Amino acid sequence: MSNKKSLQNRDGFRSRWGFTLACIGSAVGMGNIWRFPIMVSQYGGMTFLLPYFLFVFLISSTGVIEEFALGRTAGAGPIGAFGYCTGQRTGKKRPGEMVGFLPVVGSLMLAIGYTVVVGWIFKYTFMALSGGLYGLGADMNAIVDTFNAAAPGSDSLPQAAGMMVSGGLFNVGNSAWQIVGLVVSLAIIAMGIAGGIEKANKIMMPVLFFLFVVLGVYIFFLPGSGAGYSYIFRLSPAGLLDWKVWIFAFGQAFFSLSVAGNGSVIYGSYLGKNEDLVASARNVAVFDTMAALLAAFVIIPAIAAGGGDLSTSGPGLMFIYLVNVFNAMPGGQVVGMVFFVCVLFAGVTSLINLYETPVAALQERLGFKRLPAVALIGLLGCLVSLLIQPWTSQWMDMVSIYICPLGAMLAGIMFFWVLQEEKGRAAVNEGAHKPVSETFFVLGRFVYVPLALIALIAGAVLGGIG
Repeated sequence: MSNKKSLQNRDGFRSRWGFTLACIGSAVGMGNIWRFPIMVSQYGGMTFLLPYFLFVFLISSTGVIEEFALGRTAGAGPIGAFGYCTGQRTGKKRPGEMVGFLPVVGSLMLAIGYTVVVGWIFKYTFMALSGGLYGLGADMNAIVDTFNAAAPGSDSLPQAAGMMVSGGLFNVGNSAWQIVGLVVSLAIIAMGIAGGIEKANKIMMPVLFFLFVVLGVYIFFLPGSGAGYSYIFRLSPAGLLDWKVWIFAFGQAFFSLSVAGNGSVIYGSYLGKNEDLVASARNVAVFDTMAALLAAFVIIPAIAAGGGDLSTSGPGLMFIYLVNVFNAMPGGQVVGMVFFVCVLFAGVTSLINLYETPVAALQERLGFKRLPAVALIGLLGCLVSLLIQPWTSQWMDMVSIYICPLGAMLAGIMFFWVLQEEKGRAAVNEGAHKPVSETFFVLGRFVYVPLALIALIAGAVLGGIG
């Protein structure tokens, strides 16, 4: 099948905002909600935010545009897109296609880990809506026991295997919620790009932003919340000289914008030729940053109002500490309900994007119809995610530290170094209101790609930066 024919038969987004909201949905996830607010607190508020904003601008004006353009010009996901790059340069697609398998595998591995987390979110959302979480009150032992039942795990292999039997794989309730979350996400993917993914994001993303704003306004008026805002807006000039602040700010921006050589590439492949990629990348960056800031303006002041420790992060922040904070505040039951609905939408939209990449790969490379491709990938994701429950944290660390930044770096190399510049320029400028300057390619080659390598190395050394 020729590339031209495949483009003609390819499903795609029907509107610019549908595409933008889907990309925002893929980017807005757990990193925005349980990582970003605490990074802001731990590394000095505006002291962290200033380099973060700088890196968001840099990455959105190079890496995000590059991945959109790579997918759109090739009309394919990472495998076909990387093959297109080597084909244009050397006439041989095979080397690029082989490299392109890595981002696809990375997307599937991250989706599998995310499936476990989304199962927790579905369970907690149900408990919040039914009043079960609020019924735990401020009993931290009960709250911790609830989370341990939902997310068993251990660093010891024999202990983890035992926990999998007692509280994980063979715990019907936990596995059931995980399967529910997966089925909901796969059902949306099965309905196609325009009929499923675009429509779902058009509903979930505006609702998420609206509910976060409502939460932010409510928490603003809580006694003691002002201490949280003082954390967010504090600025330490000396802190800007700490290299770790810059490393962690870059890592957060890097992963928050979902540049990993897979999700943005595949969504770009569904975008029409008349759409402005630069404007689309800017919109994704702006709204993803807004979502992260809204989460910070909700979580940090809420913890401050509850008199809590702002150093708490990770799953424990959302599923243990915030539950305790919400249960102790006025109107906490409603706040908890709204918060977990927001988290649910963020989790599902991210999971959709992660599974879409391997689903599309089966369609492109093996000629699968969409429904069988979704079913096969879903079955694989279900089985593996049930098996890895006790090691979810380690699994997610491995993928985020090594595979995602490597995929982003490879995509950057393919576009900025392997693909002929005139081809890359044409890919970006197609549909653009204003052609990109030479600065785009200079920054891409000599700043973005090296920074992706730094993210890989720093993540390995520091134990994860995303």
